[in-house]
Amino acid sequence: MPPAPWEGRAMPQFGDRSPEDCDARSACVEGEIDRARIARDVSWLAGRRSVAVKRLGAPGPNSGELEIILRAALAAPDHGALRPWRVVRCSQASRARLADLFVTGKRERHPDSTEVQLEREREKAMRPPVLLALIASPKRGHDKVPVEEQLATAGAAIQSMLIAAHGQGYGAIILSGSRCSDPGVCAALEVGTEETLLGFLSIGSIVEEPKLAPRPKLQDVAFDFDGDRIVPMTEAGG
Repeated sequence: MPPAPWEGRAMPQFGDRSPEDCDARSACVEGEIDRARIARDVSWLAGRRSVAVKRLGAPGPNSGELEIILRAALAAPDHGALRPWRVVRCSQASRARLADLFVTGKRERHPDSTEVQLEREREKAMRPPVLLALIASPKRGHDKVPVEEQLATAGAAIQSMLIAAHGQGYGAIILSGSRCSDPGVCAALEVGTEETLLGFLSIGSIVEEPKLAPRPKLQDVAFDFDGDRIVPMTEAGG
């Protein structure tokens, strides 16, 4: 496989959006931490939402923007530097075949599928300007890094790419489900028998306002351990 056009080139740091941002980060490095400025710098992270494929359209990320998205995945924590995942870009030339595989699999799993449902399945392969398949390839039997931890690494890589897309103004969503275990889809993407197709990352411009799904309350997922038991976290800074 030929090297990607960006291999070997220095990349701008993610988040380099203004001189003020750079100054804030430099202050941290120099020990002059202005936490309020840093908080403003990362507040946009909380606004990330999954955007349905039907609400994505052209243009998608250009080559430089896609490079930033892909390189963001390299920042995921990776105990042992095992790199237990890979990304496969589904080119426009591949989409018709991929769409056929999606539809064939849908028919086999749900013979009563309507034409509307099958067309929606086809759209998930054809519509996104950028479509990336995410494959977990854990190194099984490792004496220090269990498979579960390696899968967490792959998940962190996916989230990093979602955040990088959001940070550049694009909508994105990770689609999984039964298509990811479909034999035809996995064979086409050369997913090994010890590997898992985690999902398809669709990225594009937001052409229709996404529906905002409810989010859990922080107190429902964040707790403190006081030495004896787990208790609700009363304040994040405690």
